[in-house]
Amino acid sequence: MIKSTNITIKELNFSYLKNFLLLGLFITGNIILPAICHYIPNGGIMLLPMFFFTLIAAYKYGIKAGLITAILSPVINFMIFGMPAIEFLPAILIKSSSLALIAWFVAKKTHKLSILLLAFVVVSSQTFAFLLDGFIFLPNFNLAFTNLLISIPGMLIQIFAGYFIIKKLCK
Repeated sequence: MIKSTNITIKELNFSYLKNFLLLGLFITGNIILPAICHYIPNGGIMLLPMFFFTLIAAYKYGIKAGLITAILSPVINFMIFGMPAIEFLPAILIKSSSLALIAWFVAKKTHKLSILLLAFVVVSSQTFAFLLDGFIFLPNFNLAFTNLLISIPGMLIQIFAGYFIIKKLCK
């Protein structure tokens, strides 16, 4: 049997400095992790580092935290490092925001955390990304499908490491 943990989404109240600091940590993580992963060939596509802390922020701390992390991370990263490249920025923003929305929605509706729920969130988000790439951003379904297959390690990292971190944050 797959165990799930009850969770409470702690919507961040932005009248407290500590909540801004927490958001800053998520955004910083979404900037540092891609910088590290880009030392690996195809590290960005394969490991999906720009989305990791967005998943955690949205699932545990709600829609505002998720969307702020989803939007500010790639924008700040682009402003400082020029990554992602300007032509990929709209796609990253939409994909990251969709992950935040899906994660928040699942957490809000279930009030549970499990590997299966996170797998649903990540796979749903990546399926949406595949369709966006196939129809709009690339538009090439063969390349979109190749990108989807290449990103399987990143999806697994999001699911299992995300589960571990969110579970720790719930304690």
